[in-house]
Amino acid sequence: MKQTAKFISSTRQLFVDLRAFGSFVRTYVKNRFYGIFAWFESFKDKLVDVLYMQRGKYTKPFLHFGTIGLTFLMVTLGPSLLSKPDENEQQRVMASPVLSTATAAAPDFYTSQAEEVRQYRGGEIITHIVADGETISSIAERYGLKPSTIFWENNLTEKSTIKPGQELSILPVDGVRHKVARGETIYSVGKKYGLDGSQVQMIVDYPFNEFLNDETFGLVVGQYLMVPEGVKAEVRLPANVANTTRFGTLTPDAGTVSALGSFIWPASGGITQSYSFFHKAIDIANRAAGPILAADAGLVTTAGWPDSSGYGNRVVLDHGNGYVTLYAHMSVVQVVEGQRVKRGDVIGQMGSTGRSTGTHLHFEIRQGGALLNPLSFLK
Repeated sequence: MKQTAKFISSTRQLFVDLRAFGSFVRTYVKNRFYGIFAWFESFKDKLVDVLYMQRGKYTKPFLHFGTIGLTFLMVTLGPSLLSKPDENEQQRVMASPVLSTATAAAPDFYTSQAEEVRQYRGGEIITHIVADGETISSIAERYGLKPSTIFWENNLTEKSTIKPGQELSILPVDGVRHKVARGETIYSVGKKYGLDGSQVQMIVDYPFNEFLNDETFGLVVGQYLMVPEGVKAEVRLPANVANTTRFGTLTPDAGTVSALGSFIWPASGGITQSYSFFHKAIDIANRAAGPILAADAGLVTTAGWPDSSGYGNRVVLDHGNGYVTLYAHMSVVQVVEGQRVKRGDVIGQMGSTGRSTGTHLHFEIRQGGALLNPLSFLK
């Protein structure tokens, strides 16, 4: 009994002590808070009195110096705070395996596109200072260019010699940079550097070229145009294949079909523009136009010109196996949305609708939002 009474007495005393401690903490915090608040009010009143002196004479200097101080802190401390990535995140990124196109999800298209634009310096032309022992070939290899690109941009020939300290202009891609003269058009510029009407599309697609009008591609005298893959020799396309398909006839629905997972050539003609960082597709041109075929069996998800994009008349096929193909710039579409087509079915006719400089097919292969190189798949 005595032990029980002693335990009850100890417990009661504990509660009394806790209540007293809580009361003390509450009083202490209240007094400290009131003290800080009173100090703040006093400081604020003094600051306001200073700013009010002589009708706000010191208000503007105060705001100016405050802004300068804040800017200084952002400039000096901001980069150090933002440039320290989380160590766990850094280790996770370093430990991640190489993506497999067969099993891993493809990277976001717009993110990869932005990375590649940075890779090509946003179209910037840089100056390279020649070092001891360097040659045109070694400099071209360093920047991933052909020696001819450096020759043309710097008015050199294969017999020219370079010396240490010499400055060379380095283009972001292979080709020729052209200064527009009076009366020139993108077609005359393209022809000058070996591009025919369809290949001129490369000048339009290069993202750092600018035009007065995105429909007529008007030029300004004195502006510079990058002509990707332009050369100073004549370039000829392979012989064209005649159109053997009845124009304008709708292709019947194929019913239940399954994609084979491999792709056939969607059109006859020559490749006028290959896959690149600014052109995630291939262009196939045929002066006689001709039919466009489904590269593999699939479901038509887009047919026509549903928006104002530069694709013009187009067909998009979902092959049901993770792959999607797009066929653009058609003159006529010969399928409808929701229809199923077999591999090799005619889905339209080659044309030049949308953002196009001549009759050709713009062909894309997509997987998980990423645009892949069609030449790696076509048979």
